[in-house]
Parts: sequence; structure tokens; C-alpha cells
Amino acid sequence: MSATTTPRTAVTEREARRVAEAARQRDWHKPSFAKELFLGRFRLDLIHPHPLPDEESVRRGEEFLAKLRAFCETEIDPARIEREARIPDEVVAGLKELGALGMKIDPRYGGLGLTQLYYNKALALVGSVSPAVGALLSAHQSIGVPQPLKLFGTQEQKDAFLPRCARTDISAFLLTEPDVGSDPARLATTAVPEGDEYVLDGVKLWTTNGVVADLLVVMARVPESEGHPGGITAFVVEAASEGITVENRNAFMGLRGIENGVTRFHRVRVPAANRIGPEGAGLKIALTTLNTGRLSLPAMCAGAGKWCLKIAREWAAEREQWGKPVALHEAVGSKIAFIAATTFALEAVLDLSSQMADEDRHDIRIEAALAKLYGSEMAWKMADELVQIRGGRGYETAESLRARGERPVPAEQILRDLRINRIFEGSTEIMHLLIAREAVDAHLSVAGDLIDPDKSLADKARAGANAGVFYAKWLPKLLAGPGQIPTSYGEFRHGTDLSGHLRYVERTSRRLARCTFYAMSRWQGRMESKQGFLGRVVDIGAELFAMSAACVRAERLRAEGRHGREAYQLADAFCRQARIRADELFARLWTNTDDLDRRLVKAVLAGSHTWLEEGVLDPSGQGPWIADATPGPSACENARRPYGSY
Repeated sequence: MSATTTPRTAVTEREARRVAEAARQRDWHKPSFAKELFLGRFRLDLIHPHPLPDEESVRRGEEFLAKLRAFCETEIDPARIEREARIPDEVVAGLKELGALGMKIDPRYGGLGLTQLYYNKALALVGSVSPAVGALLSAHQSIGVPQPLKLFGTQEQKDAFLPRCARTDISAFLLTEPDVGSDPARLATTAVPEGDEYVLDGVKLWTTNGVVADLLVVMARVPESEGHPGGITAFVVEAASEGITVENRNAFMGLRGIENGVTRFHRVRVPAANRIGPEGAGLKIALTTLNTGRLSLPAMCAGAGKWCLKIAREWAAEREQWGKPVALHEAVGSKIAFIAATTFALEAVLDLSSQMADEDRHDIRIEAALAKLYGSEMAWKMADELVQIRGGRGYETAESLRARGERPVPAEQILRDLRINRIFEGSTEIMHLLIAREAVDAHLSVAGDLIDPDKSLADKARAGANAGVFYAKWLPKLLAGPGQIPTSYGEFRHGTDLSGHLRYVERTSRRLARCTFYAMSRWQGRMESKQGFLGRVVDIGAELFAMSAACVRAERLRAEGRHGREAYQLADAFCRQARIRADELFARLWTNTDDLDRRLVKAVLAGSHTWLEEGVLDPSGQGPWIADATPGPSACENARRPYGSY
């Protein structure tokens, strides 16, 4: 059979890049710690002393967390959700009554008005009990209707929809299509203007909350016409509208209670008043929404790390091998040390980024993206180590453990549940490219025309002059700094000495910037194709950001008299582990198999190595790789099931 029955939208690489670039938020009106870090400037003053929430937000946040904890302990049965692959209606009804749907919504619209910091603490708490419930609340508030309306909605839209989202209505975000993932230039769903309405046609895939949603944020392409500039545009759509069919509720390896589906739109009429922002602003709205929305994933990753640490500690102290607890065997103990140190760092990154988002004094688009990238990768590793520590019991399901009389620890489930976070809201590979683009923005701003093959010689000459001025001022600053002075950051010496780690961050930040400059000089316009190199640059930056956050958090806890000595110990262990990882990544910047891998993959795709596939059978079955998404009426029974409908 053919690979797909869907006619694909023909979009050149250059056009795809143009669409993505047009949607970027280009201006930097506020300082960014992470952006400065990639430019070789370690601005510790931007994060130290650690920013703190005000007393009133703490009071309201802690009050809600206490209620939420009691609800989770008594009303949520995670084993039932895993077994039935559904969140019970009564659980959702209880969350609505608690106000959990409106955690981030302003009280004037019936919400709780929690800060980003406490919203994330709430998600970490809920996600530790049931990641599926955490995903429900996160998708509803972080990327569903409330967040884009908060940032871009009219007052009329806020008045109409936010009270519903705060108490009664579940929302979902619909961008991805069967043949469109991270390349929005090929978006096929259309919204054709007809009078005071738009008519939507198309198919959306992986619509988290889409099966149960009452309100949808839909991204669709408006064709250019007289009076309509067109482009990708965002709409609030009533999920019960005529012409909307949920054609399938998808099932996954993890998050078995998640309500994720395929949604078809056939001549769905949407009032023009429901358009969010102007035509053509949809992708920018989506990306801006994700800037802080991405923090919900590392929140649940940090919560997962805490749970992994608890189970690893209790089990490794109980289980004995060769006359002593397995925790005291170095091979196992090193894994526990990694989990403990990394959990501390993930929470440090999360709390710092969240508080920076609340204060709105900083541009945190890179910080939030780094938190998502680093949190999802490290949480997966911690869960994998937990399964290894538990051995055969780690691979065994909780129900099986329960059936034979042992504590039903869902270690294998958390591994399955966490795996999606490396894909959700931007895969690791896409996050590498997104962060790298922002990290080298300063270089492209001064040298963009110089490396653009379509620019004239005169344009290139002007760009060369501008670049010369920029680099003449910038490069000398990368040669020396506080990281070379032994007394720098002395305020981080309290028993355990963290000052050396901050000096390392400062030196390494400058080294990373020099490497990036050298790569730009070497590859110029081909730099964007060097995804292996860019990914390592971003990963080094992520380690430096996490080290900085860990040290600052440890000093904050010490100053407040809360576990200061232990926090310093955890930060020191994490930084030592992170330095080893960063140094290994530096070595791989220039010594790697990237070129060899590119040649090999071309040979594989050309069929030169099909002989290697002989001797096995493929149990996949038949069917197209990508399902048909041709616009038209649905032939499926509607699988939509709003909570409380039966």
C-alpha cells in the first residue's frame, strides 16, 4: 500500500522556515538569564538573591494545596484510573467543585488566581497521584482556552469563556494534524470567511482533552482574500458544534486515563467574534502561550522525581543483598545519589522559572523551554534508574505485585507515563532547535544578511560591517571573567563550598559562547543544519542553567534556615555530576560521528542495507503510515464523551 492516502501540502524548506520565523517573538524587551548565559555573560544578579513570592500568594497557594492534597488522598484512585483507562466522572466533578479548573484564572472570572509557582506545585502534587489527572488539568489551563485568552483575548471573550473554564468547562488545544507536526507551514485545516462567520474544515490529531472538551482552541489556515490577510489563525470553538466529530479516542503506552483523540471538522461555523487576535497571528499566539505553558510539564517531572526518590530510598534500605542493604552497594547507591541530586535541581529550575514568570520582570522563553527539555529528559532517566533499582519488581505491574501480596509500587507505570513528556509540547529534538535558534539570535541579528544566499553583495557588505562592530566589542569579553578569580562568589561558601561551581558556570558560559561563534564562522548559513552540534550546545546550556538554579536555591534555603546544610550537599553533588556531563558534551562538539551518521542514513534510506533486516517478521499489519485526513463529512460515530454525560 502507499505510504499515505492524504495529498500532502507542498511546502519548500525555505517557506517552512519563513513561517516559523514569522511566528517568533523577536524582540527582547526584558532581560533573560538563559539568553545571557548562551552569550557568555553569567548574570547571576538576575537570579540571586532568589526571587520570592509575596505573603498573600503564599497564603492562598498553601491553603489550596492543603485542600487539593486531602482530595487526592481520599477521592482519586490511581489504580482504578490505570485499570479502566478513564478518569471517573466523580473525580472531575470534585476537581471542578474544588476550583482546580480555574487555578490560573483571575478571581474576577471565578478562578482561584494562583501564581505560576503554586499552580506548578499543584500539578506536581496531582501528577504524583495520577499523571493522567495532571495532564487533564495542565492541558486545560496551560495550553487550552484560558491561557491564550488571558494573553490575547478581548474583554468580551474573557467575560464569555473564562467563567466557564474556571468552574464547569474542560478545554483543549488543537494544532497537530495527521500529516503536520512541528512544521506548521503545512497546516491543512482551513477557516473560510463567510459573512460574520468562519467555516472550518479539517482533521486534528492528538487532541489532549479533545474527547471530553466543552471548548476548543483550534488553529486553522484562513485563505487570503479581499479584506482578509489570511494565515494561521486561532479560534475558540464550541466542542458540541454541528459538524464536529471525535472519530477516535487514542490509546497510548502510558497516561491511560488521558482523553486524547482525533477530531474532524466539517463545515463547522464559528462566529468571527470567537477569533483570538487578528488573522495570521495564530502561530505566534500558540508559541507565546507555550512560553509559560511549558512549565507545567517540568512541574510533573519534578513531582515524579520526588516519588522516585521516596521509593528508591525505602526499597533500597529494606532490600538486602550479601549482608547489607542494596543502597550501600556502590552500583545502586550511585543511582540513588543521582535521583536525589537531580530531583533537587529539577525543583530548583522549576521554582526559579515559575517565580520569574510570576514577577514578569524577565523574558523567560528560553528558561521555560530549558526547564521542559531538561525536566523531561532527566525525569525519564530517574524513572529508568528506579526500575533498575527495583529489579524484577520494577518491571512487574502494581496489580501483579498486589495480587501476590507485595506493596503495589507502580514503577513500570511511571516509566511509561513519563515517556510522553519527551514528545509533548515540542519533542526533545524540536526543543533543541527552538532553544538553539533563540540562543544564537544575537549572531543572526548582526550577521543574518551576511549568511543569506539571496542577499546582494551590497547587503552582505553592510552586514559584514555591522558584524565587525558587534564582535569587536563582544569577543574580548569572552576571554576573562570572575570565573578565573578564586574568591568570586564567596557568599556561596557555607560548610560545603558552592562558589567553585558558580565559577565553573561563568567560565563555561564564555567557553560555550566562543564555541558557538567559531561554529557560526565555520559553517555560516549551514549552521542550522548542524542539529547534532546545536543539540549539544543547548544541552550544555541546560546543565549550566540547572547548576545555577541549584546553587541559588541552596543558598536561599540556607538563608531561610530550612535544610540549608542538606541543600548545599545536594547542590554540590548535582553540580559535580552536571560538570562531568557538560565536559563530555564539550568533547563531543568537535569529536563525533555526525558526518558519518549523515552518510549512513542516506544509504539506509536508499535501501543499501535492507539485507540487514532479513531473518525477522514484521507484526505491524497493513495500512497507511499516515491516515487519510481529506476534508469532508465524518463516517465515524462520534466518540465525544463530556464528563458527566453518562
